[in-house]
Amino acid sequence: MVASTALAGNALADLISPLVTGNGLSVSRLPRVRLLCLGRRQERTPLMYEPSLIIIAQGRKIGYLGDREIHYNPGHYLVQTLPLPFECETHSSPEEPLLGISVKLDPALLSEMVTAMGDMSQSSLAPKPMASVAMNDGMQAAVMRLAHALHDDIECNAMGEARIREVVFEALKGEQGPALRALVIGHGHYSRIVHVLSHLHARFAEDFTVDQLAQHANMSISTFHQHFKQITRSSPAQYLKRLRLLKAQQLLVQDNHNVNQAAQAVGYRSVPQFSRDYKRYFGASPLQHRRLEQALRA
Repeated sequence: MVASTALAGNALADLISPLVTGNGLSVSRLPRVRLLCLGRRQERTPLMYEPSLIIIAQGRKIGYLGDREIHYNPGHYLVQTLPLPFECETHSSPEEPLLGISVKLDPALLSEMVTAMGDMSQSSLAPKPMASVAMNDGMQAAVMRLAHALHDDIECNAMGEARIREVVFEALKGEQGPALRALVIGHGHYSRIVHVLSHLHARFAEDFTVDQLAQHANMSISTFHQHFKQITRSSPAQYLKRLRLLKAQQLLVQDNHNVNQAAQAVGYRSVPQFSRDYKRYFGASPLQHRRLEQALRA
């Protein structure tokens, strides 16, 4: 079984390699599918994935979410059901770059598929919003068919959505199926925290008190704080600060905002405080970080 997994990983890497356009995320022929490539080792650094399935074909990653350590490599895929700030290190090189596929989870598709699949046995444990799952034969075959489709316009137009559905279907049947289903059918306190996170992502530049967020979740402050930390591995204040800093990083690196513009856009009233928080979180000042990323992309 290990040998077949390794072979599938190599074959998948061969399919992905001609499609990437450089380090970082590359667009594909399907809007909800992106390709990952990184030709260097990356030390532990903060980042955030949108809800998605991440399938690694070559190289490996280690994610750190609070006290959890999450490994994903060619033998595993990552199920990210919530947009959580975490830290990640990447093991790759110019000779063997990290290669992978990211499939963005569409709420409408997920809801449709969960409804179509009907009742399934649910774990009594609280869902994990981020976890690595071992690849099985069904997921390997579905991912390979998706990767093949990305090479051909006609196949993408005719079968692209079906290929994505296959991959999501396999994930729903897997160990993280309950976490995916919880996004649709609710899971007590979990669904309330999901609702609060959606609220924060839509209005991250605004100021919130824990009391306001607890009211939004219809919980007492102590219950809200307990479940929020259990799910996100951070306090509400820490989560909002990290979310703002990650959004600011995107503005600085991808949208070419200056430091003042980025600070204001994410809700900071003090630029010096923004710069201090940014350097503490990323290990470099906003300006240093932008220059470094621009140099790496050149």
